Amino acid sequence: MSLSQTYTPDRLVVSFELFPPKTEKGMAALFKNLDELVTCNPAFITCTYGAGGSTQKKTLEVLDGVLARYDGIPVASHLTCVGATVDELRAYIDEACRRGIQYIVALRGDPPQGEDHFVAPEGGLAYGNELVKLIHREYPDMGVLVGGYPEMHPEAVDAQTDLDNLKRKVDAGSDVIITQLFYDNDVYYRFRDKCDAAGIKIPVVPGILPVTNLAQVKRITTMCGASLPEELTRRLEAHGDDDEGQFSVGVYHAARQVEDLVENGVPGVHFYVLNKSRATALICRALVL
Repeated sequence: MSLSQTYTPDRLVVSFELFPPKTEKGMAALFKNLDELVTCNPAFITCTYGAGGSTQKKTLEVLDGVLARYDGIPVASHLTCVGATVDELRAYIDEACRRGIQYIVALRGDPPQGEDHFVAPEGGLAYGNELVKLIHREYPDMGVLVGGYPEMHPEAVDAQTDLDNLKRKVDAGSDVIITQLFYDNDVYYRFRDKCDAAGIKIPVVPGILPVTNLAQVKRITTMCGASLPEELTRRLEAHGDDDEGQFSVGVYHAARQVEDLVENGVPGVHFYVLNKSRATALICRALVL
């Protein structure tokens, strides 16, 4: 089944995002947690890689493991323009195809560490839509996912410019939009309406990261430009250093988010699982996803 055929009106698509562990112990823990997550019947699983492509080999190793261990679950590799020539991007996609990877999450990528602005490498690409166009033109059977920012990309000058950039990626040949994380569903609904008004008709899938630790999620939201509702922050802070209390608050909030999103007709839910299973598995089971 192609990526564009995965999302249908009669099906809620659940998907998970992983990152490549740094150690063999971390890899073993990832697959132990994934054994639990796959009982939630994900339609596909994605994997990121480190800054500047630093963990691309590990990313491929993770996806190889998913394909070998869970027969029939499609996988997607992240791919960015950072530090790569067009020939190097082609070489990576060729290798992904050889390994049976069906989809690419196509991103411009963040500026290299220590730099404030993204600069295209010599012989490389400057924008995400250029990467989408390359994949769509030269690898027509490869499904393409792109990122969307309900609360605006941190580097965007304004929301309209950010939306225009997203539309360019869609027009270049994207199949699906996965949103950056958010904790207020109204933020997503406004973004979805703006996408529709702009003529974006591909699935706009909400990305959900259940809060399991307040300090961690504050770091993540600061980096990606997302906001934490005051009520959620207050409830998390009420538990102080009680990790289990913060976990319970975060899972409860995420479960309510997902339940409301499903009731309002989202095409699917993409969970940022941070290589853990407990929070996402609890939500999926509680809501019978």
